[in-house]
Amino acid sequence: MSSGGPTATSSTNASPRSHPGPTTTRRRVDAIAADRTSNFSDFNHDFSDEEDSLGGSSTTGGPHHFHHNYHCHNHSHRHHPLIKYLLLRRKFFFFVPESWLLGVEDLTAAISRGLRSGKNMGRRIFGVLMLMAVLSVFLKVSFWSQTERNIHENSNLVIFRHFKDDWARAQRSIIEHHPSISTPLLHKLPPIPKIWMKPNSDDFYQCIPPPRNQIRARKTNGYLLVHANGGLNQMRTGICDMVAAAMLMNATLVLPALDRESFWTDPSTFKDIFDWRHFMEALKDDIDVVEYLPSQYAAKKPHEKAPVSWSKANYYRVEMATLLKKYKVLRFTHSDSRLANNGLAAHIQRLRCRANYKALRYAKEIEDLGKKLVDRLRNKSEPYVALHLRYEKDMLAFTGCSHNLTAEEAEELRVMRFKTPHWKEKEIDSKTRRLQGGCPMTPREAAIFLKAMGYPSSTAIYIVAGPSYGSGSMAPFLAEFPNVFSHFNLATSEELEPIKPYQNRLAALDYIVALESDVFIYTYHGNMAKAVQGHRRFEGFRKTINPDKRNFVVLIDQLDDGALSWEEFSLQVQSLHSDRIGAPYQRQAGSSPKEEENFYANPLPGCVCNISQEIFVSPKLVQTVKPSNRAALNR
Repeated sequence: MSSGGPTATSSTNASPRSHPGPTTTRRRVDAIAADRTSNFSDFNHDFSDEEDSLGGSSTTGGPHHFHHNYHCHNHSHRHHPLIKYLLLRRKFFFFVPESWLLGVEDLTAAISRGLRSGKNMGRRIFGVLMLMAVLSVFLKVSFWSQTERNIHENSNLVIFRHFKDDWARAQRSIIEHHPSISTPLLHKLPPIPKIWMKPNSDDFYQCIPPPRNQIRARKTNGYLLVHANGGLNQMRTGICDMVAAAMLMNATLVLPALDRESFWTDPSTFKDIFDWRHFMEALKDDIDVVEYLPSQYAAKKPHEKAPVSWSKANYYRVEMATLLKKYKVLRFTHSDSRLANNGLAAHIQRLRCRANYKALRYAKEIEDLGKKLVDRLRNKSEPYVALHLRYEKDMLAFTGCSHNLTAEEAEELRVMRFKTPHWKEKEIDSKTRRLQGGCPMTPREAAIFLKAMGYPSSTAIYIVAGPSYGSGSMAPFLAEFPNVFSHFNLATSEELEPIKPYQNRLAALDYIVALESDVFIYTYHGNMAKAVQGHRRFEGFRKTINPDKRNFVVLIDQLDDGALSWEEFSLQVQSLHSDRIGAPYQRQAGSSPKEEENFYANPLPGCVCNISQEIFVSPKLVQTVKPSNRAALNR
């Protein structure tokens, strides 16, 4: 396979290509982070004034600041033996409780007085031996106790370390501090091209463990049946909401039923797409999940209910739980967007993320094929772009974006829109919608966008979507970027045969390839774009470009009209998107749920935490890390 993009080098601020597929390096770092992502609020960080003053007037200086202040203090009191003793005592026995030190000092003083009495040599020898025995036992117990405590605390949080593997940064550091050093290795590994660099997210980590004091109710209030509606990604996030709803209602969740009546009419079941046994096992400490209704309820007609969209926790905890207790079997007819994005307790938000990022794993055959496709795209260790080119028939009919099509194709879309009852908007002006930024990019617009952002024509591009609609619509794209792939031409016919007839399984395959890509670009903010970009944020803020379509279409029209040169156009496009590459920023509540950012598109805050805003403890150092004074993080 010819992929031909620029060679990339492993880098923290660079392409995630250093983690091909489920890369061992990333998994190892993820494992370290996972062991240290306990709830910070579970720890008590009240420290003594003595420990704070020992570190100097400021706690932000780190270990070197601490060390410097200690020696200044010690030097200024070198003629006072008592103070010197106390400082040395604190330095070498920081891990020993104060009461223990006082006890040993009292015992030592008593033995010393006995020795000074000088009555006989045998008593003196006995006293020395006793002192040695006591000190030996004391030190062993002290070190054993401290070691045990450190092991326990380190398994929860004690200190969070983010190990950097940014080669470019290390190279610059070596050159700056040791200019005399010249090694062939520095010249063999070029810096990562900017187009593949991921945004800086050093201070952020996953934080989704359940509360340490979580106690589940022993008896269920009843059984919850769920009809997950929509396409794959809409169903996926809806199922996560239903997991949280089941916990709030104290309900036993039956494996969800998937939508078979959407545009694609895919008959796949939950078991066909997801690893259902893993789903049940992963959630066993949160809720009960069963494969089927028990026999005593199997013939019972469930009470049906469509939950109110964007509901708060109390709606499920009180109103829906009351219905469940009354009917024992409750069926939710819709699952999409049934839980609020914001204003929920931390343990609810974290459960939604555990369901999404840990429990909902695709079926083994889909996962295995997805990994194969990723490996093929990374042939010769080249990076690749996953482009969510949502220029498909159903999306164009829904949005009314027909400005790039023939009159016959536009009419076909109009007829489809009017025949779909749940699409409320029927009469749409395509040109106005495009200028408002409400249309998916055309293949030509997407190609010009990629080129303006600096991606060379040799870049390997995986299309995360079905076939583009319109006669010859992909021709302009292929003219600029010939190395275009999809599951149809990347997988063999034998590999694709078992899932080819099923659109949701193909979408699951695309999800895996998009998640693992070096750069993910989406041309329409639909359900898949939301789900994948949120997952990429959770996995370390992998580079994800969100095109500003409203301003971009103005620029491309100016380019086409000759009002802008290519150089001016390219510079403006890059400037416009310098802060739209998936960097960390806080999800904010809006005036209404429809106007605010989706929780699953940005799980910060909720499931991603900022270490620079936390207090952490080291066995040898107490340090409060204050929020950085740098400018607010860009998108």
